[in-house]
This record gives sequence, structure tokens and C-alpha cells, in this order.
Amino acid sequence: MSWRGLLAGLASLCMVSSMANAAITQQEWAEYSARFVSAEGRVVDDGNGGISHSEGQGYGLLLSFLGGNRPDFERIWSFTQRELLLRDDNLAAWRWDPNEKPHITDLNNASDGDILIAYSLALAGAAWKEERFTTSAKSIATALGRSSVFAHQDKLLILPGVAGFGKDARPDGPVVNLSYWVFEAFPVLDQLGTGTDWTDLSRSGVSLLEEASFGSRKLPADWISAEASPRPATGFPAEFGYNAVRIPLYLIRANTGDKELLRRLRDGMTKEDGSIVLVDFSSGKETAVLRDPGYRIISGLAACVLDGTRLPKDLQTFAPTLYYPSTLQLLALAYIREERRECL
Repeated sequence: MSWRGLLAGLASLCMVSSMANAAITQQEWAEYSARFVSAEGRVVDDGNGGISHSEGQGYGLLLSFLGGNRPDFERIWSFTQRELLLRDDNLAAWRWDPNEKPHITDLNNASDGDILIAYSLALAGAAWKEERFTTSAKSIATALGRSSVFAHQDKLLILPGVAGFGKDARPDGPVVNLSYWVFEAFPVLDQLGTGTDWTDLSRSGVSLLEEASFGSRKLPADWISAEASPRPATGFPAEFGYNAVRIPLYLIRANTGDKELLRRLRDGMTKEDGSIVLVDFSSGKETAVLRDPGYRIISGLAACVLDGTRLPKDLQTFAPTLYYPSTLQLLALAYIREERRECL
């Protein structure tokens, strides 16, 4: 049984620590952390000028937990607390730049980073019986629900950041980013008792994905206006971009079971050789072809879930490349080992 089968009671997640060691190997985590995690616990986005951000800190917490490495988890959390949790609302500032003084160059939050941080803390708090992690998880999730989760038309939505995306901030607001729906986190956040209906938020995210079908490839845009019917938001590139490539992985890791939606996404984003395409909806042209194993593994995993196709051998071995695809590959491998051994 994987930890996903234990969500009926968050306290039961104390069983997960032994399972986490099988999800990401010690060698894989050692290679990832040596490449992307600084001595003080800063997760470095080497594909984005070496900055750090709340998303990266959240991913680092989650991967170190899945790797069963508590000292590294503590190191990453310490940096996150000290350097990013500087706002007065218990949310993390999203952008930290080593080349600027002060290092925080944008105090706005990013809701996916806050979700990943709270989720990882909740898992660790239960597994390692550490109340301070659980308390921090609840504090962050409660603050995020109060500031950013809201009802719009018939759906519960979440703002990408507290400032700049709401109905009053933009002519086409609210604007959402569906890759910020970390679906696997919502059952855990629900167990924290934050006062937010995370299950309803999850349902709304799936519903929006079903509606957000743009261009000939029928893919979602990174940034979507939810003012009326979903459409690419003004002021952002109208594209299926680096944000959205992780959506199928999030759906799979959450075991949503919506195979029709997953198949549409997989087919729209995948070339015959398994590489991933980014698409400009205005022109219909491919803007990039992503061949890194960390991107191709998403299509490979989807093929296994949908059609029983085994994962290509070259995707089963982890070797760090850049921060973002390396993160996605480890998340995919962890899921396969926990839930889909038949994919190997």
C-alpha cells in the first residue's frame, strides 16, 4: 500500500516514512541535491538564472521527504522559513535572487509554491511525528485558503498570487493557472481542517481543464481568463508552455482516473518520438520541442496509465540535467515505484 491509500486519516501517514525510501533512491536524491540544493537549503533553478522560488522550495521539501532524507528536509525548510516566509500573511514570497540585495525581488506569493510547501510539511509532520511541521502546514494552507480561494460563477478557484490576478485587478480577471492545481495535495490539505473545501477546488480544476481546450491540439493555456468561458488571458503569451506540461503528471500522481482528459492532453502535447511540444495558440506553431527525459517521462507515464505501455528504458534512469525537468522526472519515477510497478 502506498501513502495515497492512507489519506482517510492524516495520522495514518506516519507509515509513509519507510515507504518513501523506495520512492526515490538515496543515490537519486544525492545527485539531485548535489546539483540543485545549496548548503543552506536553497533550491536553485539553474534554468532560470540561478534564482530560487517558493515552487522550488516546495519541490525540494517533497522530494527530500520521498527520498526519506530528514536532514535535507530540515535544511530546505530552514532556508524557506528564514528567507521566503517574510510576508505578514503566513505565505511565502515567491522570488529570491542571489544577485540582488535584498534577495526578495517580488514579495507576491505563488499559490503552487505555498501548496507544495504546506503539503510536504503535512506529510512530514505525520510521518515523522513532528508537530511543528504540521502546525506550519496548517498555518500556510489556512492563509492560502483565506486569501486566494474563492467562488466564481459555479466554481471554486485559486488565484496564482494574492496580488494582480483577481477580478478587480484585471479587465479579464480572474486569471488562473491550471498547473497550480497540485491535485495530490488537496486530500492532505483537507485533513488539516483549514476551513477551505480543497476537494471542491480539485473538482473545479478538473472541470476547467475539460473546458480549456484551445487550438488544433486541444490543450490548455498556461494563463487562463476565467471571466466567462475559459480563454487565454490577455497580457500573457497565448501558449501551452512550460507551466502546463506538468498538468498530466499532477493528474496521474493524484489518481484522478479521468482517462479521456488525460488522453487528450497526452495526445496534444506529444510528438511521435515521445518528446513534448510547446504550442503558440495564435499561430498554431510549435515554439519548442522538449526532449529532456524529465519531460518525455510525462508522456511515457501517461502511455502506461492509458494503454499499458511500459516506460522506455532510458527514462527509468535518473541523471540530473536542469532543475525543472529533473524535478518532474523524480516525481514521475516516485509515482511509478509506488503505484505503477507494471510500467517498469
